[in-house]
Amino acid sequence: FDGRIMDLLPGLNLIANFGVGYDAIDVAAASQRGIRVTNTPDVLNDDVADLAVAMWIAQARDFELAMQNARSGDWGQGVKLPLARKASGRRVGILGMGRIGREIADRLAAFKCDIHYQSRSRKATPESWTYYADPVELARAVDDLVIAVVGGPETEGFVSAAVIGALGPDGVIVNISRGSVIDEEALIAALSSGAIRGAALDVFRGEPQVDPRLMALANLLPLPHIGSATVETRAAMGALQRANLHAVLAGHEPVTPVN
Repeated sequence: FDGRIMDLLPGLNLIANFGVGYDAIDVAAASQRGIRVTNTPDVLNDDVADLAVAMWIAQARDFELAMQNARSGDWGQGVKLPLARKASGRRVGILGMGRIGREIADRLAAFKCDIHYQSRSRKATPESWTYYADPVELARAVDDLVIAVVGGPETEGFVSAAVIGALGPDGVIVNISRGSVIDEEALIAALSSGAIRGAALDVFRGEPQVDPRLMALANLLPLPHIGSATVETRAAMGALQRANLHAVLAGHEPVTPVN
């Protein structure tokens, strides 16, 4: 949604985004034209954080392979599964300690994980949590990396080949932010070569069209961008979106302004 499209709508006063991420909207162009932009933060934090932890566990415990074993009848035929990996107690890095990143970190702390994080500045966190200014240094210090940064040009390819490589062969990447944040070519190479152990992704570059090389990898756990996809959260997001619409139409400040 760029300035060119905005100029086709001369009566446009508000772009009320249904979701917390607004990287698909040119906010600067909207501001130049006096158009307000809103989003739906906070109401989806729990669902996205829950999913991140669920993906992390499912990847470690090989849920996909185990479900296939049960559904196919292989289990009943005595086909044994290889041992999976333990999730609790690992060193986990949170890339982006915003609202959702903090919810993820709080959940992982309950799984006895050692929490490390990277963000633009230090946050008010428990003393035992370790801050890093550099994402490569963060990746080097942890077992697993959970990506919770915002999307957009500033974070394009933020999880670079150097970050991915710093995790090491036992490392796992979980991404619930935006597909654009990861250097997908570097990720494919790392997963294919065993440079990292695995990945669990809810978002992809060019989604819903996903690189078939990525989807073919057995050490990838893929989901179709369902972070906020529950009845309760989508209802709350809709209510907040409508509240922003009502406020602006009534001549008031929006509830959750972006600009």
